[in-house]
Amino acid sequence: MKQSDSRRIIMVTGASGGIGRATVHLLAASDWRVIGVDRAAFGANFPEDGLFIQSDISEPASLEAIFAQVSAFSGHLDGLVNNAALQVAKPLLQTSVAEWDAVMESNLRSVFLSAKLAHPLLKAAGSASIVNVSSVHAVQTSANIAAYAASKGGLLALTRAMAIEFAGDNIRVNAILPGAVDTPMLRAGLERDHVQGQDIHARLENLASKTVNGRVGTPQEIASAILFLADGEQSSFITGQALIVDGGATARLSTE
Repeated sequence: MKQSDSRRIIMVTGASGGIGRATVHLLAASDWRVIGVDRAAFGANFPEDGLFIQSDISEPASLEAIFAQVSAFSGHLDGLVNNAALQVAKPLLQTSVAEWDAVMESNLRSVFLSAKLAHPLLKAAGSASIVNVSSVHAVQTSANIAAYAASKGGLLALTRAMAIEFAGDNIRVNAILPGAVDTPMLRAGLERDHVQGQDIHARLENLASKTVNGRVGTPQEIASAILFLADGEQSSFITGQALIVDGGATARLSTE
């Protein structure tokens, strides 16, 4: 049953993770109705006036089923946040074809397909926004994370292409490039073999020392940046851009 509520409606993928969960709650607190999608359950505190769909966005058939539910919930979308991501932290020579493909399917192909499927709903809103959650790994990266970095670099290029093609339909498209943010994905990455010799707290402190601010970011800080780009009243003249939110980590010369 389609909703007649006049508030803006936005869809967030990867809704159950650190950044996704913070984004869902901030959008809801800012008077958006939220549709959340994740392969993992969200829990009992998803906004009551929204819609949560537990599904895997890496599968094309699943995405089609997701958007069938979204279309039944609302005849339009004011925003789409492509946040879902998979990270494989392994040396390139040890990364299998299956692992490479899984990262691309989750992080890049899903955005391409979501944009196609969401486009009629975004166009119907009259003015809408897509926010793609890329990563600082799109512009500067490190060892043993090649598949993830390549997917996020591709997402940055796709953002520019989508901004150009969708401008005529009054759909803005931008990317957020988070740096080190204290999320379950970051902590899981730090606990893998590609970072050795320190406990998790020492590894977080080492990351914090690389930023100008001297700390890692919070999911809520990334959510605030996403809200800024999603809100057409705050960012109406911004499209095709990459907003780096990394505590100044990429501003500092590596030789210092």
